Amino acid sequence: MSKGLNLAQLQAVHYTQGACLVLAGAGSGKTRVITHKIAHLIDAHGLAPQRIAAITFTNKAAAEMRERAAGLIGRRAKDLLLCTFHALGVRLLRADGQRLGLKPQFSILDSDDVLSILKDAAGGSTDAATARQWQWALSRWKNMGLNAAQALAQAKNEEEHQLARIMARYEERLAAYQSVDFDDLIGLPLKLLREHPEVREKWQTQLGYVLVDEYQDTNATQYELLKLLVGARGHFTAVGDDDQSIYGWRGATLDNLKRLPQDFPQLKVIKLEQNYRSTSAILRAANNVIGPNPKLFPKTLFSELGEGEPVRVIDADNEEHEAERAVARIQSLRAASNPPPAWRDFAILYRANHQAKPFEKALRRANIPYKVSGGTGFFDRAEIRDLCAWFRLWSNNDDDPAFLRAITSPRRGIGPQTLAQLGQFAGQHKQSLFGALFNAMLPAAVPRRALDGLHEFGRCVNDLEYRARHTLGAEAARAFLADWLQEIGYEKHLYESEDSDKVAAARWSNVLEFCDWMAQRAGGQADDAAGGVVTTQAKSLLEVAQTIALLSTIADREQDQDCVTLSTLHAAKGLEWPHVMLVGVTEGMLPFQPGQADDGEGATRTPSADELQRLQEERRLMYVGITRAQRTLAVSWSKRRKKGREMVPTRPSRFIAEMALQAGSTREDPRAKLKALRAEFAAKAQPQTGQTASASAGTQVP
Repeated sequence: MSKGLNLAQLQAVHYTQGACLVLAGAGSGKTRVITHKIAHLIDAHGLAPQRIAAITFTNKAAAEMRERAAGLIGRRAKDLLLCTFHALGVRLLRADGQRLGLKPQFSILDSDDVLSILKDAAGGSTDAATARQWQWALSRWKNMGLNAAQALAQAKNEEEHQLARIMARYEERLAAYQSVDFDDLIGLPLKLLREHPEVREKWQTQLGYVLVDEYQDTNATQYELLKLLVGARGHFTAVGDDDQSIYGWRGATLDNLKRLPQDFPQLKVIKLEQNYRSTSAILRAANNVIGPNPKLFPKTLFSELGEGEPVRVIDADNEEHEAERAVARIQSLRAASNPPPAWRDFAILYRANHQAKPFEKALRRANIPYKVSGGTGFFDRAEIRDLCAWFRLWSNNDDDPAFLRAITSPRRGIGPQTLAQLGQFAGQHKQSLFGALFNAMLPAAVPRRALDGLHEFGRCVNDLEYRARHTLGAEAARAFLADWLQEIGYEKHLYESEDSDKVAAARWSNVLEFCDWMAQRAGGQADDAAGGVVTTQAKSLLEVAQTIALLSTIADREQDQDCVTLSTLHAAKGLEWPHVMLVGVTEGMLPFQPGQADDGEGATRTPSADELQRLQEERRLMYVGITRAQRTLAVSWSKRRKKGREMVPTRPSRFIAEMALQAGSTREDPRAKLKALRAEFAAKAQPQTGQTASASAGTQVP
């Protein structure tokens, strides 16, 4: 079962006596260790799969882990609790949330719902940008474990006092709507386990062993939740890498790594330093860059894959020139190999989304296929959000944001004035909007015609909820969804709301794909990491609907496309490509220094403690970027960049110097290299060789 593991990996798999921290360097096989440890717990220690929880940060990572576990333990993998922190929180709240006043069918609000409620809590006249700032601030407070009363007590100025008061009204509305936001999916389970010892004991008994992936990305409340789940016996393994902690801006803290040996004095620390991804040249640059950062647990990555190509540094006159050189490098790497690498083998990584534009233009000019990672997610599309609002309302009639979206998607002759009257009536009677539909006093508050429309909508929702509850299996779910969409006239609604039939058809195609996916899950199938499906237990359509808000994406439908990837460094974490280009690596951009103009003079001063902490995180971000590369790595920067309508001078990032590359062997002009390769191919294709130009067609030089 442990075949192919190195000594450090074997040690990590077999240590089960207590708390264990596995420091897994980039590319060191951490998922392999986690899945083999799961198999070891089941086969060597007799632990039932149902009593093992492996917690990840993304649905995709959980699906990949389940697929790889299935390769080791077969069908038993379907009984493992492999999920995100938030999905685990939902499981706890669905089972025991009534102790906090939550119904089992509570709703989970998405980001747009939160914005709408925050605006309402502030009086309704707030612009979206301000509400978004509030949303981030409230999220930070919640991730620190603060509620509105605690935030108000700690407020340092009038702005924070005002926001804490808005937070209090926001909390009241969430309680009234029987709804939670994503931060509550960690905070409320933590409160549940803290305040109810019998619930805490139940879950500690149920979970015989817990594994946490990407431990360095946990925030303060997630760590407290983990501690309460594992209890004093500490039967858990945390797998992470302090050098890859790049999410401080969303609450992740390295303090959780510092606290582990304090809270669990017998903690076993195991380092995974052998990298199976990158060449020695790439790893040397990575080790050099991360070197200046202070070390919690020092480690040095090494590889047995050979020295490989030197890391290249490419300078350019401006951002457009830099993009042209990136394209030329892709073309030259493809031209130099026969057969050439696939387009999917290349990635262009940058610090911020706005840097993608010149690279998109250059790739289009060269007719090179590409995709921009982090575009609009499937579940973020308006048509999918419309359908999800109906599902949420079936699951929780008190979900007012879902009610408002469902009753207007498509419109049912119920206008804003009627909804305003209904909202005022519901507020006076302390009911949800749906609950107010059946209040005997409602006829006095709204006109008769509007009342008929509201009652018809209420009966429709009740009927659909009943049918969804009793719809089991894929075929039944597929038929139900088709009938429902026809009943509400959703296809007609799409065509009437779009100027272009082509756009409407594309949106309708998304709806059909979504319904098919829902039906598959009702039939006992879930997405695996390769875009296929794995078998789980069949569910009613209503049960599937209750999980919708947790799912950020259908299985990655783009992963099989043969195209170059454009991605931010944050979005690239956990991924790898044979050929990587880090672009825009200039002072002020990487490391990112908001509001600080770079005049090219290189003036320096002693940074504050906060600035030093941010610089260390930016250095870790550079380290993450470098370690995405398997075979070749190029780092590029431009001497000038556009700022407003002006071109301003820039300097190469300090991180380029910190890579300590060998002098004289790293500078590259991709266009000159490509020109030389083309000349070489042209010479080989001359008639005197007895060959024709088509003989070199396998090189596919663009």
